[in-house]
Amino acid sequence: MRAHEAGALHGDIGSRGPAWLRAPIDVNALVPALWPGNVRRADGGALTVAGLDVRDLAAEYGTPAYVLDEDDLRGRAREFLAAFADADVYYAGKAFLCRAVVRMIAEEGLHLDVCTGGELATALSAGMPAERIGFHGNNKSVAELTRALDAGVGRIILDSFAEIDRLTALARERGVRPGVLIRVTVGVEAHTHEFIATAHEDQKFGFSLAGGAALAAALRVLDDDVLDLRGLHSHIGSQIFDASGFEVSARRVLALQAQIRDARGVELPELDLGGGFGIAYTTQDDPAAPHELAKRMRKIVDGECAAERLAVPRLSIEPGRAIVGPAVFTLYEVGTVKDVDGLRTYVSVDGGMSDNIRTALYDASYSATVANRASTAEPLLARVVGKHCESGDIVVKDEFLPADVQPGDLVAVPGTGAYCRSMASNYNHVPRPPVVAVRDGRARLIVRRETEEDLLALDVG
Repeated sequence: MRAHEAGALHGDIGSRGPAWLRAPIDVNALVPALWPGNVRRADGGALTVAGLDVRDLAAEYGTPAYVLDEDDLRGRAREFLAAFADADVYYAGKAFLCRAVVRMIAEEGLHLDVCTGGELATALSAGMPAERIGFHGNNKSVAELTRALDAGVGRIILDSFAEIDRLTALARERGVRPGVLIRVTVGVEAHTHEFIATAHEDQKFGFSLAGGAALAAALRVLDDDVLDLRGLHSHIGSQIFDASGFEVSARRVLALQAQIRDARGVELPELDLGGGFGIAYTTQDDPAAPHELAKRMRKIVDGECAAERLAVPRLSIEPGRAIVGPAVFTLYEVGTVKDVDGLRTYVSVDGGMSDNIRTALYDASYSATVANRASTAEPLLARVVGKHCESGDIVVKDEFLPADVQPGDLVAVPGTGAYCRSMASNYNHVPRPPVVAVRDGRARLIVRRETEEDLLALDVG
């Protein structure tokens, strides 16, 4: 039973909780579903990853640090590619992107989805073939669209009528015919946090299906005959475990596909159902395996195409979190342990909301373990917090740690590969942590730690 579940069932159970709850908890145990595939607890109790002791990684690279298990990331990429063998798998770069990760996913045969000029620049500088890049974004600038056209980006996902006009003018000037998809807002609200549900009507992305904007957008592109309309796109949110949302989305998008056929006699050859596949952050999370997702989504699409008398389009999906999220853990050092009048024990680490904003922003739940040693001490229900001048600076809301947790201990938090480094900030002028990739007993720095000199370099006042 996870700590947050225990609190929900039993109220405020204090800093230690009743004896019956404490007894079965092994603070040294690692739940495989939460950790990269090459993480183990060695005989001495310290965590190892790909054969490397985390104490050695901390000594060489410092803390906090994001530690990426490269074989785990590559394995998840291959798993999606195998499950969706007759589809295109676009890695959603917004989850985490750097040149080394671009090369990893390119080498594994995936495509790449970007949503800003900076992400596009990273992809191109790392050698990702432009034709394997998709470009998202609700407000792409003229400069961004120009760069995408000049680079030969494989497809651009259209998000507004203004963007249709903008891209049409740029393409006409250059005499090129870029491939495009129409992003459709299908009115499906994923069972997730309000800020990461993206397909209900009241939000900034895409063309409304219910209001007729999506059909109008598709017909405008077809009638102008400058852009190559290849298909429709739908993304219903993030951290999704229930496949029913994809079923409703596919049904509605394919009904639109049939409307387009009936209006213009054109059957669009592609369909992108987006990403948002959830991962396990705690033992309460039960994500579906890629092959299960593929089976359900193929069945949905095949059935709806048969009902609408449509040829089955080529499917594409956009997993990001599901590939990189579980492949990374964050390594911290404990600075203080503070018992607050028997109400709660706060374990403060040397990072916080500047390297993981998700707990504060989305009320996200995480797990944690003492990483430098095993302990025979009884469990202590603790809150892992950061060093920032903010009461909401929480890394892990509730977790059982050994009662002898102390300053100098290392704490590892799994599942931090997605949206942690990519959303990291310099709040309180804290430099952002490095990313260390490990494989076959070797470690390499793929994103270096920021320094105070980096922060001051931009300050020209």
